[in-house]
Amino acid sequence: MSTAFLWHNGRIKPWAEATVHVSAHALHYGSSVFEGERVYATPQGPAYFRLAEHTRRLFESARVYEIEIGYSEEEINAACLEVIRANRMASAYVRPIVFRGAGGLGVLPRDGAPVDVAIMALEWGAYLGEAAEVGADVCVSSWHRPAPNTLPSWAKAGGNYLSSQLIGLEARRGGYDEGIALGHNGLLSEGAGENLFLVKRGKLLTPPSSAGILAGITRDSVITLAGELGIAVEERDLPREALYSADEVFMTGTAAEITPVRSVDRKAVGHGKPGPITRALRDAFFGLFSGHTPDRHHWLTHVETTTAKEAA
Repeated sequence: MSTAFLWHNGRIKPWAEATVHVSAHALHYGSSVFEGERVYATPQGPAYFRLAEHTRRLFESARVYEIEIGYSEEEINAACLEVIRANRMASAYVRPIVFRGAGGLGVLPRDGAPVDVAIMALEWGAYLGEAAEVGADVCVSSWHRPAPNTLPSWAKAGGNYLSSQLIGLEARRGGYDEGIALGHNGLLSEGAGENLFLVKRGKLLTPPSSAGILAGITRDSVITLAGELGIAVEERDLPREALYSADEVFMTGTAAEITPVRSVDRKAVGHGKPGPITRALRDAFFGLFSGHTPDRHHWLTHVETTTAKEAA
């Protein structure tokens, strides 16, 4: 699954050379922040989707945990572009990660302990496989998302995904594609690694950013695209049973993109297949990369596959 090169602490290096010591603070205490980004093949060549917003969130997450990245946002953006060029990729899933390195075994890192920064690019198709087309079978998990003021859900931190693992493992044991978590109050929150949308009588409903969710960039994109299509959107608290009476359900995320849900707890959603609003939003979203949807918001950052030095 690896590629030939990645970016690690300021330079491109072979994949196998990017090593970390077993005493790394992040390994013991989860002190990492990261992003998931996609590069799409477009008629104009490979292009990142909302690169600047992903990098900005990476820095915001690091600020919450007082991790000093050591590079500017512009330098990280440039490194993301460089990784794609180095591996000559037309499309990719990209993982920038910032983590506390080897610096003692205390919960609090020592002053001056190193911070590592790496960017990996991989070939990665649909996160939930064929479910992306036909619809996922999901369950409501017995595991809840953390309450507010426990773990900051807006920060995309490695430790937060222990919760996601519990939700996903439970779903897999039950024969489902994915699990959906409730919040501390018993209301809908999000999937193990996706935001959640419901369609009811033509209106798009989604749990608010206060529901213990990661305020997803794909989620924000879908809300914007829905507005352009004339689809009303409401962020509101939703009970579990809203899933069972919804006309359509779908999940969003960088990895999941827009994945329809065809059943919840083995109860069919609508007609048990992707509905018209889900299909319209998927068409608009993927149209950004085929050229059928205008990039009005300048969400695409194209990767120049020939550097100035090579051109000379």
